[in-house]
Amino acid sequence: MRSRPLGRTGLSVSEIGFGAWGLGATMWRGVSDEDGIATVRAAVDAGVTLIDTALAYGDGHSEQLIAKAAPRSVTVATKIPPQGGGWPAQGNSRIEDVFPAAYVRACTERSLKNLRRETLDVQQFHVWHDNWLGRPGWRATRQEMEKLSMEGKVRHWGISINDHAPETALQALSDPIFVTAQVIYNVFDRSPERELFALARERDLGIIVRVPFDEGALTGAIRPDTTFPEGDWRHRYFRGDRPTEAARRADALRDLLGDEAKTLPELALRFILSRPEVSTVIPGMRRVEHARANAAVSDGRALSAELLQRLEAHAWDKNWYGD
Repeated sequence: MRSRPLGRTGLSVSEIGFGAWGLGATMWRGVSDEDGIATVRAAVDAGVTLIDTALAYGDGHSEQLIAKAAPRSVTVATKIPPQGGGWPAQGNSRIEDVFPAAYVRACTERSLKNLRRETLDVQQFHVWHDNWLGRPGWRATRQEMEKLSMEGKVRHWGISINDHAPETALQALSDPIFVTAQVIYNVFDRSPERELFALARERDLGIIVRVPFDEGALTGAIRPDTTFPEGDWRHRYFRGDRPTEAARRADALRDLLGDEAKTLPELALRFILSRPEVSTVIPGMRRVEHARANAAVSDGRALSAELLQRLEAHAWDKNWYGD
C-alpha cells in the first residue's frame, strides 16, 4: 500500500482508504456487523491506514464498529451531521440552526465516546454552504472549533462538500482552520477539476475522495434487473429507468479495459489516483474480498494520458441524490 500526505496536516495516509457508511447498517442493508468488522480488519491488514465514518451512519453505529475493529494507529475521520438532518446544505439556511457552537461540541463528544478515542484525527462538517460565513453564528462556531482543538479533542478540521457541488465550499476552504475537503470525484463527476483541485494545490488541502464507484454504477454491478434488500436507500437512488442508464454507461467503459485496468472497479480507482491532488480515495467496503481488491490497486501505476483523455467523453452531469 502506498501513502500520500493528507495535505498540510502532517499525516501520511494510505491512498486507498475505507469508507464506512455501509457499517451504519441503516441505509445500506444486507451485511452483518460481523462481516463489517472482518472487512475493516482485512482492509487494515492490506495496508489501509485511514477510515472515514460519521456520527450519522447508523446514529453512531459505524463509529462503534470501527472502535472494535481498527487499531489506534489508524487515522479516523468522522463528521458532524447537520442539526435537523438537512442534506444537502441550503444556501438560505443559517449556521446558527445547522451547526451552532454547542451542537458542534456535543457531537464531537459523542464521536469521541463512540470511537473510544481521546482525540479525533479529522472532524468534518457533514454538509456545508459558504453563505454561512456571513452569518453571526459562524464566529461562535469557529471559536468553539478552536477550543476543541486547544483541548486536544480535534486534531484537524475539514468539510465534507455537498454532493456534486464543490463550489459551495471554496470560500471556507480558504480559511486556515480547514485543512481537508471530502468531495465526490469519479469518472462520471469531474466537477472538482474546475476549481477545487487548484485551490487544493494553492492551500495544500488534503483531498478525500468519496463515491468512487457512483454508489455501484461504476463497478458494472448495477443492471436493469438489479434489486436491493428491503429498506436499502439505493431503492431511491436507482429508481425508475436509472439502473438501465447506469448499466449502459458502465458497459460503454468496458471497451477501455486492458493492460492499464482489467476491471471497472480498478479503472475507477486508478482514474482517481491519477490525480496528484488526491490524498486518499475511500470506497465503501462491506466485504473482505472487496477490501483486498481495492487495496491491491495501490501499486503506483497511474493511467496513461491517452486513457485519461478517452475517459473525458464519459463525464456525466447528474444528481441522483437531489433529483
